[in-house]
Amino acid sequence: MTRKKIETALIAAGRSKRFTQGAVNSVIQRASSLVFNSVADKKRATAGRADGELFYGRRGTLTHFSLQDAMTELEGGAGCALYPCGAAAVANAILSFVSAGDNVLIAGSVYEPTQDFCTKILSKMNVTTTWYDHTMGDAIADLVQPNTRVVFLESPASITMEVQDVPAIVAAVRRRAPEAVIMIDNTWAAGILFRALDFGVDISIQAGTKYLIGHSDAMIGTAVANQRCWAQLRENSYLMGQMVDADTAYMASRGLRTLAVRLRQHEESALRVATWLIARPEVAAVNHPALPQSKGHAVWQRDFTGSSGLFSFVLKARLDDRQLADYLDHFEHFSMAYSWGGFESLILANQPEELAAIRPTGGVDFSGTLVRLHIGLENVEDLIADLAEGFARLTKMEK
Repeated sequence: MTRKKIETALIAAGRSKRFTQGAVNSVIQRASSLVFNSVADKKRATAGRADGELFYGRRGTLTHFSLQDAMTELEGGAGCALYPCGAAAVANAILSFVSAGDNVLIAGSVYEPTQDFCTKILSKMNVTTTWYDHTMGDAIADLVQPNTRVVFLESPASITMEVQDVPAIVAAVRRRAPEAVIMIDNTWAAGILFRALDFGVDISIQAGTKYLIGHSDAMIGTAVANQRCWAQLRENSYLMGQMVDADTAYMASRGLRTLAVRLRQHEESALRVATWLIARPEVAAVNHPALPQSKGHAVWQRDFTGSSGLFSFVLKARLDDRQLADYLDHFEHFSMAYSWGGFESLILANQPEELAAIRPTGGVDFSGTLVRLHIGLENVEDLIADLAEGFARLTKMEK
């Protein structure tokens, strides 16, 4: 059977009759205890508890199974584990494959909580972390140690948006450490703009809080694993008590149905804004993987099927505290908030020294203030006008 086009797959995935029971959407089944009608039923459920049989609430209900089946199909894996947030997905995926004395190899550009987990939690377990430069390709082989158990990627890079050469990294790691588990934080691509497992990655992780949920009103993490890693990820995550409530699983499933159209609008509007920013005299650089001048653009063009709404730009000037407050405090359509991926547009700023402090491999080669944008679903002309007024505020302060 040929692979469905992504728009069709997003509508159909996880919607078997078992999960919908005559409705359009999957059922919401809230349960801790699941009743067995006979001893034979209990034995059957116990034997199949890891394979979608109703057994106990922590193993999942029909609502969870529906989402897991959908994510497994969409990302081309053998199974999907669910977590209460993206950070939990990252932490528990790594913990599922390391022991005391192991080493993990982590991109120096990863999400800051991922870094903190390595330095503050893994270090106490006698698991060492080696950081590698996010622009590194097959040269990563030189950093692989005999005890390297996990190699962790994030592409594009958090905040500065450089794209990693995943095929080159995977090939290099496989030559040096065939059994190492390669994971990627695939949130920017929503798991569908970059099919990580097709490129040899073992586990694709998402903060489904972002694009899967899409409305900034629930938190969930997902990890889709290949056949080699699925059983260990599933059982270890279960033993560590990882799960999500049925209502949140349902909301993530519902979000899937509109994911393609939302991402198309995020992409279109973000590219319009990014292109407009390039021409602004206040802007030194725009970090958007789909722009030819951005680092890793050629790799993005080769490996990705589209872009999302998150990118950043660097101002020519470093704003002082007063300027930064006046700039950020008065936007009409851009809200200041952590996270991204929802319908609303968001804005945050980082000073170069702040980024340098959380980049163990360096790579901060600019001196101006960096501004990260998530372009939501508002009219793009309104967003551009809002940003133009922000620049006007900066100009007024300079006079």
